[in-house]
Amino acid sequence: MSKRLPAADLPNMTAALRGERAEMLSFTSSLTDDEWSAPSAAAGWRIADVVAHIGATARSFYTPAGLRTSFAARLEQANEDPVDRRRHWSRAKVMAEYQRAGRRATTLLDVVRCTPAARVRVPMAELGRHPLGLMIGGALVFDHHTHLRHDMAPALGRPVPSTDADRMRAVLTWMIAVLSKQVAKAPVAGIDARVALTLTGPGGGTWWFDEAGGLAPSDETVAAHVTAPALTFPDWGTQRSSWRDRGVTVTGDSELAARFLDAVNVI
Repeated sequence: MSKRLPAADLPNMTAALRGERAEMLSFTSSLTDDEWSAPSAAAGWRIADVVAHIGATARSFYTPAGLRTSFAARLEQANEDPVDRRRHWSRAKVMAEYQRAGRRATTLLDVVRCTPAARVRVPMAELGRHPLGLMIGGALVFDHHTHLRHDMAPALGRPVPSTDADRMRAVLTWMIAVLSKQVAKAPVAGIDARVALTLTGPGGGTWWFDEAGGLAPSDETVAAHVTAPALTFPDWGTQRSSWRDRGVTVTGDSELAARFLDAVNVI
């Protein structure tokens, strides 16, 4: 019998978050004032707004602001409000909050991961309930990785920063956890026959999905098998691009796989 998804590797999450914060600080410190104020690839947000969003998200994990996110009807609106409040902040003020909040959130994760609190499930808007340790580490690593490599660097015509297997594993762990909740909340027609998703390359692996969400693979059967490079998943898995244009291959029931892939939209 297939088992549900395994627990997150929280020590790796903590190291991955430190690595992504260092990458972000290196990137932002090199920006000109014009680049800081330039549009990002995130609709309606400048580069400054993206950094403000990440800083506000980090801060929400240790302040009452987190309650608004937890019980918001829509996460996207919950993300917009803090950005709006920071839109007229100076570059120095945005960066000061980003550095302070990121440091405190990382320290919190380092403490929480060693306690039973790491396993306490807390809500995050429509993304469902997740263990606290996974939520802090996973959401922040995912935010850093995806915004920097898909919304900031490309919009400025700058080289996309590299990553590694450990950081990608943290990103994918969070994305698969969120996708599992989304599939369980709104199952794709026919997914009771199961779909396998294999992401190849750094941090990759194989996960199964049925009408109850994500599964660890077993020796049972699946109706369709989807394979794609792990490095592309944060792009098409958030619907920044179409999976049809990103080297995704399918074997088995192609119609079921297409319905599943069309529904993938990790916020």
